[in-house]
Amino acid sequence: MQEENQENFKRELGLLDGTMLVVGSMIGSGIFIVSADIARQVGSAGWLTLIWLISGLITIIAAVSYGELSAMFPKAGGQYVYLKEAYNKLIAFLYGWSFFAVIQTGTIAAVGVAFSKFAAYLYEPLSDENILFELGSFKLNAAQIVSILTIVLLTYINSRGVKNGKILQTVLTIIKILSLVGLIVFGLTLAAKASIWDANWADAWTTRSYNAESGSWLPISGTALITGISAAMVGSLFSSDAWNGVTFIAGEIKNPKRNVGFSLFLGTFIVTIIYVLTNLMYLAVIPLDEIATAKSDRVAVVASQYIFGNIGTLIIAIMIMISTFACNNGLIMAGARVYYTMANDGLFFKKAAVLNKASVPEWALWAQCIWASALCLTGKYGDLLDFVIIIVLIFYILTIYGIFILRKKMPDVERPYKAFGYPFLPMLYIVIATAICISLLITKFSTCGWGILIMLIGIPVYYFTKPKES
Repeated sequence: MQEENQENFKRELGLLDGTMLVVGSMIGSGIFIVSADIARQVGSAGWLTLIWLISGLITIIAAVSYGELSAMFPKAGGQYVYLKEAYNKLIAFLYGWSFFAVIQTGTIAAVGVAFSKFAAYLYEPLSDENILFELGSFKLNAAQIVSILTIVLLTYINSRGVKNGKILQTVLTIIKILSLVGLIVFGLTLAAKASIWDANWADAWTTRSYNAESGSWLPISGTALITGISAAMVGSLFSSDAWNGVTFIAGEIKNPKRNVGFSLFLGTFIVTIIYVLTNLMYLAVIPLDEIATAKSDRVAVVASQYIFGNIGTLIIAIMIMISTFACNNGLIMAGARVYYTMANDGLFFKKAAVLNKASVPEWALWAQCIWASALCLTGKYGDLLDFVIIIVLIFYILTIYGIFILRKKMPDVERPYKAFGYPFLPMLYIVIATAICISLLITKFSTCGWGILIMLIGIPVYYFTKPKES
């Protein structure tokens, strides 16, 4: 049944489309705002740059490791399939459960809200301060409506066929890349000042933490430094996440054994270069204190004002709206393929396994849309993001360790592409990601603990629903 259904997908996506899906899904709103929080946590130009670089490098390592798995199992469902093959259906279900409950839908909701925040820059009544309806403690604001409308619109476009989503993704992502490159080039040529650059790099490796109440910097070291680095890396890792979306739609990619792995490497490499260069541009244009204290953390807005004057705010608002719109298109397109594959295994609603006339899992797309829209209404999307990262990292660790398991379990299966630097680089990723997880659990237990709890709730759900698969 599953193999038969897999063939009903149309292979309409090439290497460029796959790479644009990776880039488009990764670049959302993070690069425009996260650097402010990182600067407050570590307080130096060297550490700010290093944290973005480390996040980028471990993301590239993870992506090239996934290349081996994507070439072995070139089917829709990606990470869910790899976990099922390496471990068992329970581990795969826990991933799919967490993916639907928080990871994908929570990220879609947050990106939708980021879109509406910047739409309000262009038209004030669209802001979250414009309350439209109140019932007890529940408040419905204009920004939430805008977020939900964008999610509904993108779901509708993707339900009409993969070609529509693909064209939109590729065009918007190319605009996004060009506008970010433009921002970097204009920043470094028009607004860069040697005095600001020199001042920012004078104490490049002196770690400090910003105290918002007193408006002063405090030196940090030891445990406080580890805490600061862990907290700072949540933002940069989030900004570098969602690269694995291309593995979910492997059933619609031409020559997936080659193109999925290659697009994973190209996409993560391009984004890492753009992110590091963007931060170097920030450091050439804005004093570090201003990066740390940017209003609503909108560092890119401050940079754009330095570069283009008052019109800079408008330019950035439009850039971020394009960026978040393309990001959500990629997330929406890819996410539904996971529920489709789970449904084929009897681990999700049966209707999610049905493809419509356009050969896309329409029911799964709309189920994802409804839950992501509900999360927009909670207003808790910030908390969601905080505890999503630990679940994301746990499943990345398990998936990459799955490469070691499958080398023993399936030694004779064809591997058109092998994990780069095996076993050293995949193991390095596992060690770094595990250290980040442990540090997050210690320092942010109140939010990360909830993430773990949501994942574990999936265990009784799995056994409760299991008889249905027989």
